[in-house]
Amino acid sequence: MAEGYATKSQVGVIGAGSFGTAISNLLAHKKDVLLFSRQEALVQKINSTHRHFDIALSPRIRATNDLAELAANCDLLFPIVPSEQFRAMMKQLGPYLKPYHVLIHGTKGFDLQRKPGETESTPLNRSHIHTMSEVIRQESVVVRIGCLSGPNLAGEIMEGQPTATLIASHFQEVINLGKDALSSSHFQVFGSREILGAELAGALKNSIAIGSGILAGMGLGKNIQALLITRGLMEMISFGKAMGATPAAFLGTAGIGDLICTATSEKSRNFTFGNRLGKGEKADVIKDSMPELAEGLRTLRIARDLAEYYQLHVPITEVLYRVVHEEYPFERAIELLMKYPYYVDVDFL
Repeated sequence: MAEGYATKSQVGVIGAGSFGTAISNLLAHKKDVLLFSRQEALVQKINSTHRHFDIALSPRIRATNDLAELAANCDLLFPIVPSEQFRAMMKQLGPYLKPYHVLIHGTKGFDLQRKPGETESTPLNRSHIHTMSEVIRQESVVVRIGCLSGPNLAGEIMEGQPTATLIASHFQEVINLGKDALSSSHFQVFGSREILGAELAGALKNSIAIGSGILAGMGLGKNIQALLITRGLMEMISFGKAMGATPAAFLGTAGIGDLICTATSEKSRNFTFGNRLGKGEKADVIKDSMPELAEGLRTLRIARDLAEYYQLHVPITEVLYRVVHEEYPFERAIELLMKYPYYVDVDFL
């Protein structure tokens, strides 16, 4: 077996946001954890106070801002940084990685990479858009890659509430390593080989959650919220089929489970963004006041371009894009969706 393959006692987490911090505390039930942050002041604060996001951190967690130290001491790494920053992080981390490293990312979004000479107006296609596992393969020698998917509201995890997650990978040993590191009496871990579906579901559900939040902010009821969530799931599956994933990937924990969680909870950043938008706040004001990015905003732009490339009929994605990015009137958007000619309820089985 390759040198040091997943045998070191420490596990690394890259990204000290709310989800990275929550995962670090979960891992610390069984492992010593090295938590990476670029911010030297935050590293010092975590190591001196053992608190972050106003919660107590396990004494088994130590922070660092040295990626070389992280890679040298941890064979199993959990990169959990915003999708927009993921490739830059991997470019920095890549030179320190070896084939024996195992990476299980927890980032829910897409990487967008334009080609030389292209501008913002250049139409996007699949070659421009990558999942995080694809970025890891492109920017490192790592082969054993996994995806940690929801439902994982960081606030509930940090409160110690019971929940479940999914680790998807083409490699069973990656699933087993993730299960061994994370499973506890409060955290159930499922496994799947459907990594593309898990990554697509994790990204696309954030946009639907924004729409669900808008409806709640407008004071509308559960009937139309349920309609949006279920039809939104159909659109997620349409994207998945076009990109090579099976419908089954969207019908389990990482699909409908994460969608329901993210699209109904006030602890969801994407739902919260939509809720505030529905109550009349301006998008730029909300973005500037939120401590962490609502990934669904960026995903909406990318999903709309993907829909055009694959010629998909995804009216919720199109209307939400107009509402969020073009200030399209809410009432008109709802009217359009209510009149859209859906001919079949379920058409993917």
